Amino acid sequence: MRTAVPETAAAPGWPGSYRAPAWLPGGNAQTIWAATRARRFEGTPPRWRRERWTTPDGDFIDVDHLDAAGAPGGVPGDVPGDVPTARPPQHLVLFHGLEGSSASQYAQAFAAVARARGWAYSVPHFRGCSGELNLAPRAYHSGDFEEIGWILERLRARHGAPLRVVGISLGGNALLRWAEEAGESAARTAAAVAAVCSPIDLAAAGRAIDRGFNWLVYSRMFLASMKPKALAKLARHPGLFDEARLRAARTLYEFDDVFTAPLHGFRDTPDYWARASAMPHLAAIHMPALVLNTRNDPFVPAASLPAAGPVGRFGRVTLWRPDDGGHVGFPSGRYPAHVASMPSAVCNWLLDPSLV
Repeated sequence: MRTAVPETAAAPGWPGSYRAPAWLPGGNAQTIWAATRARRFEGTPPRWRRERWTTPDGDFIDVDHLDAAGAPGGVPGDVPGDVPTARPPQHLVLFHGLEGSSASQYAQAFAAVARARGWAYSVPHFRGCSGELNLAPRAYHSGDFEEIGWILERLRARHGAPLRVVGISLGGNALLRWAEEAGESAARTAAAVAAVCSPIDLAAAGRAIDRGFNWLVYSRMFLASMKPKALAKLARHPGLFDEARLRAARTLYEFDDVFTAPLHGFRDTPDYWARASAMPHLAAIHMPALVLNTRNDPFVPAASLPAAGPVGRFGRVTLWRPDDGGHVGFPSGRYPAHVASMPSAVCNWLLDPSLV
């Protein structure tokens, strides 16, 4: 059963007027081009300051920071509104997607927007995603709200004011799960949250990504990264899982069934996907939350997304449903296109959800 959420107005030009370039038709083209060819920033790349944090269970995560002073530069000149602001500095936090990092195109595009506005910006890496295998048997998963909460509380204490937080794909679903679980207390940590192209119905997204062209391109790409990491964990922790089953896994469903689900307290893949999905609990969100999904996302089926209507008794969830954009793509402008439009619009909303 789908949860109902109201369609609301967006920042000027978004999302109703967003259109991908005519030379990039379809969700797959917009997804792949944005990730591999489109401009992520103008000027110099982000200059990260990395910190290593010890987790409560004795493991570690790496967090990359772009301080408010930032490096010179900004977003592409044909994106309006991205100029330094006189508002007090904000702290923007981004949780990346499956096998993402601060090197992902969306993380760098948000960095460009943040530094142009004079905001501090942090990209926490989920365990094992910063370039070094983590120590513990566990890794990360789509419903990892306890890890999200610990990270946000630490950043909130440092910043001294509620954060503006965005989650991409898997990171967005986990972020929404945190907002759902935290309830009224979430607003003390974050002023607003945004989930971009997130698979809030994990079963529907899992079925979609494991079929046809999606399996050929996306699932195989993810497995090519995830399986070696899992095998490296097995070498460090003998007996952690069935090696033969993992080596034989050809889909994300099979990988989750042998690795992700049992290592993180779930019975199997269906149990993991059901309990980790944000969709059934959207009505529990007390704080401003943006859920942005395109209608042509290759592996987040439009039919699986919330329908229009009120969302429970709090009504704090805003839906953006542009027709174009692909999966975290949103290319804009002249060839070779840039990917600053979506981060700019999301940051506008995060700064003041009442304006849109």
